[in-house]
Amino acid sequence: MAAHRVIVIGSGIAGASAAFALARRGAAVTVVDSGADGQATAAGAGIISPWATTAEGPYYDLYAAGAAYYPEAVALLGEAGVTRTDYRRTGALLVHEDPARLAEAQARVEARAGAAGGAVGEVRRIGNDEVRALVPVLAPGLEGVFISGGALVDGRVMRDALLQGAARHGARRVRGRAVLAPRPHAAPLVEVGAETLEGDDVLVASGAWANEVLAPYGLKLAVEPQRGQITHLRLDGVDTSGWPSVDPLSHHYLVAFDDSRVAVGATRETGSGFDVRVTARGQWQVLSDALRIAPGLAEATLVETRVGLRPLASPNVPVAGALPGVAGLHVVTGFGAAGLTMAPFTGDALARSILDGATVPELAAFAPEAHVRP
Repeated sequence: MAAHRVIVIGSGIAGASAAFALARRGAAVTVVDSGADGQATAAGAGIISPWATTAEGPYYDLYAAGAAYYPEAVALLGEAGVTRTDYRRTGALLVHEDPARLAEAQARVEARAGAAGGAVGEVRRIGNDEVRALVPVLAPGLEGVFISGGALVDGRVMRDALLQGAARHGARRVRGRAVLAPRPHAAPLVEVGAETLEGDDVLVASGAWANEVLAPYGLKLAVEPQRGQITHLRLDGVDTSGWPSVDPLSHHYLVAFDDSRVAVGATRETGSGFDVRVTARGQWQVLSDALRIAPGLAEATLVETRVGLRPLASPNVPVAGALPGVAGLHVVTGFGAAGLTMAPFTGDALARSILDGATVPELAAFAPEAHVRP
């Protein structure tokens, strides 16, 4: 029996996750990679710690499921012979000057810990001395809540690991811009330059560019690009590899990696369009937010600022599933700032949905119908 053929358009964390999940289940997968500037995965910070969010309902459920799934995803990649993902649990640190804000956040995390199946780990309140012992650059006056289950992942490394894992299971990769060619009663053909690809199903996983890909069908989702600027700093001679991620209960954060590198950000610039510039306002905002909570970064070397165009959905929930009224065409997009956490779990669920020909319960709340604009 011939393998089920699936074309995945997009090689960010969403497309790579789905490609790996499909290929390891025996599908014949082709990944189309446009290489467009501004892909969100390449810029993302990679904090895997969803439990303090104020979001609730299906969005939070998917967020938490994504975090819980990561160890399984890493294990599956290991079985495929891919050992480097740069996923690790170094903990997450919530910080604030207001004890009441911290107490509220701690209560929220503790209330969710039981349903998280052990992923949260230990949750404990700490004073400023311990806060600064964990992350020495932080400001005096900040108290904290430490969550031992908080994790980090380098988005670029994880994406590459998933694509490598898919390739180990037979997936191939085609570089170029994908154009859908609609067919009646069948999945669209996919034209990439001079090559025409034919599959049993097509998954559009092109992030902020989803509407561009879907244009031949006259479909438009309520998804738009949101620019995020994130700055990478280096603290020469400082071992930052064991620092937890830092969340000041706001839109910004601090994430430490190897090589004495610290990422700070990020802007959330709704209405940015596909503008991938580093702007003066964005750079000022990122550094101002960072130095407010971490004045010890003032003498760090500014290495680079990355810009990613997040796919932001309205309402603010992801879009994942079969497109209504179109044979063999599926979409996954709209993760906003949560893509690196949600995508591996969502990609695995989508793979089951595509191969089984039915919506899986985990994705029922994210069906594309609610996002299709007239």
